[in-house]
Amino acid sequence: MEQKKLGFGMMRLPLLDQNDPKSLDIEQIQQMVDEYMARGFNYFDTAWMYHSGESECLIKKCLLDKYPRDSYTVTDKLPDYILKPDRTPQQVFETQLERTGLDYFDYYLVHDTNAVSIVNFEKYHCFEFVEELLDKGLVKHIGLSHHDGPELLEEILIKHPRIEFVQLQINYLDWDSLGVRARECYEVAVRYGKKVLVMEPVKGGTLAHGMPEKAADIFKAAEPDMSVPSWAIRFAASWPEVYMVLSGMSNMEQLLDNMSYMEDFKPLDEEEMEVVKKVVNEINSDIAIACTGCNYCGDVCPMNVQIPRLFSLYNADLQEVETKDWSSHEELYANLAVAEGIGVASDCIECGMCEDRCPQHLEIREYLKAVAEHFEK
Repeated sequence: MEQKKLGFGMMRLPLLDQNDPKSLDIEQIQQMVDEYMARGFNYFDTAWMYHSGESECLIKKCLLDKYPRDSYTVTDKLPDYILKPDRTPQQVFETQLERTGLDYFDYYLVHDTNAVSIVNFEKYHCFEFVEELLDKGLVKHIGLSHHDGPELLEEILIKHPRIEFVQLQINYLDWDSLGVRARECYEVAVRYGKKVLVMEPVKGGTLAHGMPEKAADIFKAAEPDMSVPSWAIRFAASWPEVYMVLSGMSNMEQLLDNMSYMEDFKPLDEEEMEVVKKVVNEINSDIAIACTGCNYCGDVCPMNVQIPRLFSLYNADLQEVETKDWSSHEELYANLAVAEGIGVASDCIECGMCEDRCPQHLEIREYLKAVAEHFEK
């Protein structure tokens, strides 16, 4: 089945209540799925934890009951942190089949390999398990998503040569990042003959609505008719071994924009790549904390500090013009603990659990001190 390079990421879907990840706007999501399918796109990406478990159920609601099974492909994932002696990989997989209503997955990933998670993956023999699923025909292709350095990725690919593809965080801000090391990980995958699936192409919205005005103006000057996020999606899709770019689309407008340039995709040319470099230089001179908002850190924080939300407010506040005498970000920050019972930066007990889970390898504890100093002084 022919596949266009834009994948429907079911992680940041439209909500009826922005404070409740389970309050999915089913009507709008169905409209988006129908439009996506009607335009010849067919790749859907879900996971156990997306929207607190509701994302997987959408496959049954929006696809299985409406479209022939061979008209779309579905990717699901096996995370490490939910595995326990009484919750084996087999039990997780069976639950995922039940939630989605499917009898097989087209793609199945060992999800979020890193120096911490690899211990659990090995303990529960997860790579051997997904190979068994492949042999039984319960999944069509197996891979892994990786949030660590190229050294560990290479170790895994050597040890588990049957892995067919690698999901990597690739965007123009992280491509040459010393922390994320996207280019190096991509080059390892290519060296071992693996296709690449891209996640976080717009870095959790940072390269869309979170763009500094000066950086966005560079794109607008180069291509007035193209949206700012289009550059990020096209950048990720331009690398030759990338076969799919996932985009978490939160409304119909974002979907239509993405499809407008991915329906007949054209890679960035050399001149456009130079424009991207100018934008990277501009952003790096401005942004404070390169957080993507995945919330893996917030999920494990014993003090219920919703770290990505605090970092988002901090980044946005630092980008405000200094002449403003009132900041909405300061007010939003102050209201978090009072209105929603959420911990603020000074509640951090410096246990370090957040940093063990952070795909970006951020020094979260130090950043939280900076956030507390900024907002709570």
